[in-house]
Amino acid sequence: MSQYAVTKAVLPAAGLGTRFLPATKSQPKEMLPIVDKPAIQYVVEEAVLAGLTDVLVITGRGKRAIEDHFDRNFELEHYLDQSGRDELLAEMREINELADFHYIRQRDPLGLGHAVSVASEHVGQESFAVLLGDDIMVDDATLLTRMLDVHARYGGSVLALLEVPIEEISAYGSVAVEPVAEGLMRVQQIIEKPKPEAALSNLAVIGRYVFTPGIFDALAETKPGVGGEIQLTDAIGLLLDREPVYGVVFSDGRYDIGRKFDFLRANIELGLERADLREQLEQLMVDLVHKRGLE
Repeated sequence: MSQYAVTKAVLPAAGLGTRFLPATKSQPKEMLPIVDKPAIQYVVEEAVLAGLTDVLVITGRGKRAIEDHFDRNFELEHYLDQSGRDELLAEMREINELADFHYIRQRDPLGLGHAVSVASEHVGQESFAVLLGDDIMVDDATLLTRMLDVHARYGGSVLALLEVPIEEISAYGSVAVEPVAEGLMRVQQIIEKPKPEAALSNLAVIGRYVFTPGIFDALAETKPGVGGEIQLTDAIGLLLDREPVYGVVFSDGRYDIGRKFDFLRANIELGLERADLREQLEQLMVDLVHKRGLE
């Protein structure tokens, strides 16, 4: 096994989900379904497909449903068994067998950087991946696998980068880079949510990371910013002075389901991929176009 082999994935899931209120008032935003599967399950399946078998979920108050989802439900399994629904029974059992699951609570809502720091004891001195639940990647784990390969080859930490319209860069971290190879950059500088005129580039940092354990030292030194939150971007800025940080540029497969439009788009597009839904959904869309006179 390479010294850079990664087996652990950290999934921050302690956020309040205020952009989806009132739906998230009494249920975790990570459990909102994309078609018929909770959003967080897509993220876990991506991690597993990339070879990450140890999954740590950073939870908070009111997030117990996440743990229950990836646990056994003996009553449900018994019911499905007795009713002869063998295929669905097998699917339910596969959920809790996806990975080795662990859970830690982020007791105080002190930002993404703080959430990642909570994982330090579990991760130890190993490199690890961080996958944000608002970003659903439907790409057979291509992006994450590329990032892990870059880490294995070059060492250092690795960020996922996406070109966005410059007027949208204020929603993301922005980076200055120098090319290393096609689709691979070395990050020179990073700033959090700049105004377009202050952006380093239109390359945005998206919710997939591969970190060395050095990120924990950087987080420990990162001073709280607005609202007392510890920003992961600020810690990455410190890390740049200590080790190489790379960026893998991608273009396809992402849904930002933290935004209502992308949440709806994910349900429609992934629904169209389903053989049991495609025909009805296509007909519905045709009917809506005709009804609204959009031909």
